[in-house]
Amino acid sequence: MKIKINRNILWTETFVRELVSLGVKYVSISPGSRNTPLTLAFANNKKIKSFVHIDERSSGFFALGLAKASNTPVAVVCTSGTATVELYPAIVEAYQQRVPLIICTADRPPELINSGANQTINQNNLYKNHIRWFFDVGLPELTIPKLKELKSAAKKSFYYSTQESRGPVHLNFPFRKPFEPKTFTDEVNNDITNFAKTVLSKKEEIYLKDKKDFSKEKWFLKISGYIKKFEKGLIIVGPDNYNSKFIKNCQKLSEKLSYPILADGTSQLRFGSHSNKNIIANFDAFLRSDEFFQNHQPDIIIQFGRTVTSKGLDTFLENCNASRFMINEFGDWFDPSNKSIDSFACKPYIFCEELIKTIDAKKIKRQNTVWLQSFNRAEQITLELKKKIVDQSNFPNEPRIINEIIQAVPDDCQIMISNSMPVRDFDYFADNVNKKIIVFNNRGASGIDGITSTALGIAAVGSKPTVLITGDLAFYYDLNGLLGAKKYSIPLIVILVNNNGGGIFEILPISSYGKVFEKYFIAQHDLDFKYFVDAYRGNYKLIKSWNDFQVSFKAAFTKKNFSVLEIKTNAVESLKLRRQFWKAVKDSVK
Repeated sequence: MKIKINRNILWTETFVRELVSLGVKYVSISPGSRNTPLTLAFANNKKIKSFVHIDERSSGFFALGLAKASNTPVAVVCTSGTATVELYPAIVEAYQQRVPLIICTADRPPELINSGANQTINQNNLYKNHIRWFFDVGLPELTIPKLKELKSAAKKSFYYSTQESRGPVHLNFPFRKPFEPKTFTDEVNNDITNFAKTVLSKKEEIYLKDKKDFSKEKWFLKISGYIKKFEKGLIIVGPDNYNSKFIKNCQKLSEKLSYPILADGTSQLRFGSHSNKNIIANFDAFLRSDEFFQNHQPDIIIQFGRTVTSKGLDTFLENCNASRFMINEFGDWFDPSNKSIDSFACKPYIFCEELIKTIDAKKIKRQNTVWLQSFNRAEQITLELKKKIVDQSNFPNEPRIINEIIQAVPDDCQIMISNSMPVRDFDYFADNVNKKIIVFNNRGASGIDGITSTALGIAAVGSKPTVLITGDLAFYYDLNGLLGAKKYSIPLIVILVNNNGGGIFEILPISSYGKVFEKYFIAQHDLDFKYFVDAYRGNYKLIKSWNDFQVSFKAAFTKKNFSVLEIKTNAVESLKLRRQFWKAVKDSVK
């Protein structure tokens, strides 16, 4: 029996069905003509949730947020031409942070490439410098071998994005007209349509096992040998998406070795119901002390996760000669100073488990050594100074905002932190608290583009309250993202820290260059953000005092759509407060 079909629709429905069977739950789509077959295939599949964004850049970053919060690969669909290039910033960030995105770009057929055809560019491996896998799908062909190849491409895209080399993958789909379902192009037999409706594999078939016995491998034996030899060690936990097993195992490892844990503000370790024992949050301040540095030279450093946020710690690492080992799932190199011995591919929680077993087997016992005590003492001194200088400071200033937020957020809250000063202040000033807070960031390429869209994607997954801490330039840069908040009634709470320009440049040497600095670096905009928030039907409040902030912040959690709480600050005065705090710590910690 012959069935009339549109080959583009059958082709894309086969692809989407395979992705869904593997575990893809979300897609972010931008409108266009050439991507009609892809758009309809995703839109008509009831097992996938679709979000539509006019701006491709917002769409890409929204998908990034969805993938971060759901820990699943998210599909992204766009039309041909420059629309594909608009996705690039989000792809770069996903590549750097190993976030799984499945990029599906529609394309013109081969005969239109380099012909002057409208909306046509060379899309062959367009993102090759920042992609984990690329496949040109080719024009639809309705044969069982070609449909099997298409299904295999879907399976590989899921596998490469989640397992083999986790991160964004790119599939390029050329199509010839017509695109609409009722514009029939072919008559095919039942065997073709029946094969198209089946799936190659189920999700569980392609997942790799977490466990791997590496306890006898040379690199592990080398590290365990150093551990046994040296009592002066540090555990550094940089930014990453750690699970609860790692947090528990890392603390246990610290207790057995009497090594302090220097926990980056975005590492998740400063928050949760676990004990804060040996977790050092205020290291950035006391590591700036030359005297402390001279008296606390480690012999070994174990670093988990990505490159640290802290400038104080980064300088400390550049100037010390400890044997340093990096541990992360893919063995990525996160050491700008290039002083590490090596980086090893291993899931951090498993590494901790195996090292604890080795410590127990070798009967290594250390209890609250002088080395560990000195770090805990420096932490306590710094914490007291922070309470005195920062936490009691007058309104408004940037450093105090961080702990005002942390104290006010409900348990099980998600916080997205913008780049530039917000993420630095979060690392400098966020205290250890016995409250579950999940921290997100875009520290892969550390750009300020797409921050709001990423936060909205995070907030769109589940029902956890979500807060974005952002600066005025990042907020301005991604105003288009607010359309998604309006359209999908996403109750994101935005804390907008507005110092009217590039406040982070105040800490750089260029700040002493007068008019040139003011014109080309600060770039004051003098914008009234209230009108933008009103245009997108959001809730706006200009904060007048710390008490006003607490009351308004609490009220924002009851709103059904997004809220922006703006705090206008002075970058110069905020820098003076930071420097006052750092000087007090340097004078007090030895």
